[in-house]
Amino acid sequence: MISVIIPVYNEEDAIIKTIDNIKKVLKENKLLRGSEIIVVNDGSSDNTRNNAIETGVIVLDNETNTGYGYSLKKGIEYAKNDIIVITDADLTYPFEEVPEMLRIKNKGYDMVVGARTGEYYKESVLKSILRKILKIFTEFMAGTKINDVNSGLRIFNKNDVKKFLPRLCNTFSFTTSQTLAYLMNGYSIYYMDIPYYKRVGKTKVKLFKNSLITAKYVLLSGFYYNPKKIFTLIMILCIIILLIILLIIFCRSIL
Repeated sequence: MISVIIPVYNEEDAIIKTIDNIKKVLKENKLLRGSEIIVVNDGSSDNTRNNAIETGVIVLDNETNTGYGYSLKKGIEYAKNDIIVITDADLTYPFEEVPEMLRIKNKGYDMVVGARTGEYYKESVLKSILRKILKIFTEFMAGTKINDVNSGLRIFNKNDVKKFLPRLCNTFSFTTSQTLAYLMNGYSIYYMDIPYYKRVGKTKVKLFKNSLITAKYVLLSGFYYNPKKIFTLIMILCIIILLIILLIIFCRSIL
């Protein structure tokens, strides 16, 4: 028995197909009985809410557009089952991979993450560069390799994540902050490669704004769970600044 949580904001073109596919996968794998699908409508201004209601799933509402992470937290708190599956409503994630992810989860992992692959994951050159910088930064903070730091298809236990909810991000960085919270507190994560498809509808991500928010939460995770990492980072930055100052002084002295 699982609780599938789908945060949505203006996804009227894909929400019905997303839910129908989830129901189909759950039924084919004998997971439908006792499971639930929870759509958290994050203040959509289109027909997303009505379309979701028509499918007969649970629909929770945020009065205003509050954020991806806030919506997930709301869904997690509401969920009746301990096994939580989160996914998106834009048809980018292959829900048919979830049964295999559940089998892996049952081997004893605390969280299973769908590590995205394919041409639609790479997207623009700028996004790839920013994603690479984020990967290096988060791996430094966590002290381990991270295959996909912010994938939105993942499975975990409600009782585990509830310990960290107050410190997890309310916006798109929820998954990044969750990954770091788990890794920096000794929880095990398994990364399973999955295909990533072309999204239906427009992206809601504001690249630079969300990148800055993510960087902030990576730093906060260091303060919360491993302050020594922050001290090391500050020391490295101080040494770099000192070397630059010394280089400037040296160059001026010989001119």
